[in-house]
Amino acid sequence: MPLHLTEIERVKTISKEDFYNNYVKKQKPVVIEQLTQDWPAYEKWKLNYIKDLAADKTVPLYDDRPVSHKDGFNEAHAEMKMSEYIDLLQSKPTNYRIFLYNLMKEVPSLQKDFKWPDLGLRLIKQLPMLFFGGENSKVFIHYDIDYSNILHFHFHGKKRCILFAPNQTPYLYKVPHSLISREDIDFDNPDLEKWPALQHAEGLVANLEHGEMLYMPEGYWHYMKYVTPGFSMSLRALPRKISNLSKAVYNIFVMRHYDNFMRRYKGQAWIDYKNEEAVKRTHKKLNIPI
Repeated sequence: MPLHLTEIERVKTISKEDFYNNYVKKQKPVVIEQLTQDWPAYEKWKLNYIKDLAADKTVPLYDDRPVSHKDGFNEAHAEMKMSEYIDLLQSKPTNYRIFLYNLMKEVPSLQKDFKWPDLGLRLIKQLPMLFFGGENSKVFIHYDIDYSNILHFHFHGKKRCILFAPNQTPYLYKVPHSLISREDIDFDNPDLEKWPALQHAEGLVANLEHGEMLYMPEGYWHYMKYVTPGFSMSLRALPRKISNLSKAVYNIFVMRHYDNFMRRYKGQAWIDYKNEEAVKRTHKKLNIPI
């Protein structure tokens, strides 16, 4: 059975005031279709352009294997030259993704291809991170450690994004001491007999095309699937809510280090315990028999 998903609202263009009042203040996602059309990136940012500029750069790759106690926080699973990776993307489906990669530091000329949008958000002016994925590659559902408001731009191809507001967390089998749900849930086609709480979850969905931007408010869960090979860029603004800022500080300075310590101390038993607790806690809250 499919999830309960509503299409995310779309606008072609928007004023700073309307964006801030109708979406940021209300913490409501939106897709802006034409925000990048006056950027050099709109014409240039295709996979072959990146390949030409960054061919010899060694890039970190991630796949969709479940989290292991042997993995460090956000530790890459493999690496490859950018030229080889883009050849792979364009030749066949692959699970390998580039995640949170600071390509603009490695290739400074890319910084001239985009503009910082003036939408009323105080964007963090660090170099933006890029994300690449092959056909049908997936990003596990998660929310961001820093509770940022995110402007997520997609280039070259199509990407499907499923979002859940923070108030949907009780239905999502959140794994304790982490930012993810159970990794064995297929959010494209979940088994609702095995994961009955998901029947109560109300989600949102957007299918992004080249040059479109998705606004993801702070603390929103997001699941991403590359329908075709492509890449994305995220710009971020700090959380507006003091409560979310304090959660971000806790995640970065306490939770992350505690989880890493327990992985080293208890090994796979810690991962298994957390996965079991995700089900127990979710079902207990909703009075679902375990």
